[in-house]
Amino acid sequence: MSLVNDDIAPVGSTRRSWRAQLRGGSVLLCVGLLMLAIMIVTTVLAPWIVPYDPSASIGMPLSPPNAEHLLGTDVIGRDILSRLISGGRTTLLITGIAVSLALVAGLILGLLSGYLGGIVDETIMRILDVVFAFPVFLLAIAVVAALGPTIPNLIITIAIVYTPAMARVVRGPVLSVKQWDHVEAARSIGVGDVRIVSRHILPIVASPVVVETSLTLAQTIFTVTALSFLGLGPPPPDPNWGGMLAESRQFMELAPITVIAPAGAIVFATMTFIILANGLREFLNVSTRR
Repeated sequence: MSLVNDDIAPVGSTRRSWRAQLRGGSVLLCVGLLMLAIMIVTTVLAPWIVPYDPSASIGMPLSPPNAEHLLGTDVIGRDILSRLISGGRTTLLITGIAVSLALVAGLILGLLSGYLGGIVDETIMRILDVVFAFPVFLLAIAVVAALGPTIPNLIITIAIVYTPAMARVVRGPVLSVKQWDHVEAARSIGVGDVRIVSRHILPIVASPVVVETSLTLAQTIFTVTALSFLGLGPPPPDPNWGGMLAESRQFMELAPITVIAPAGAIVFATMTFIILANGLREFLNVSTRR
């Protein structure tokens, strides 16, 4: 009887552990998706839901929150809520496009480097190592300062800065997966390299890439707002969260809401992608083991 119980207990406990981890990952994933949906809906509908023109002075400067201006006004009388929503549209648009470009470039470079190996791998990785050697934020400052503080230049800068990390995440699994039996079998019967990569390698390396993309989105939010805070973001009068912080930091004591509102939006957006990344990691890891 004891032997039977000993044999059954580990199986039952393992299944319960899987279910608990799967539920935990599902909860985090659902919370992250809900927060992401709120941001996307607000961003897409921004032109129709902003109560006032975000660039127009329509009230008394530094007015506290009231019925007309739910978050008050800034130093020149612009509605903070309208600027917060419009600024989120700009910030998230830059973040989404830049990370998408970094993802595409990282996938291509990582797949080529890991699958082909040899001189191709050495060349690609040494070039990426040069970029990777510089601190992300300092490199972004240098590139934006050289190209000019415009939205296209900011997008290009973010894409360049985060491509090496994305390529490394792709290359590592590819080096391992390309030696698996089913890949070797496909190669032995004459299946082309493009088909092997797209059908047998890419689906397997997709999980870490998805998680890394979510984390990169969180990091990019911070980078974009920090560059905007330093005056290297979208030029005025277009609102953005970093620019709102820079304009309001001198009036923190007189009108704290002018700083709290954009800072809260930055924290919410960053935490959204961090929670989403953790939820995806747990969900994909447990699903893979099952």
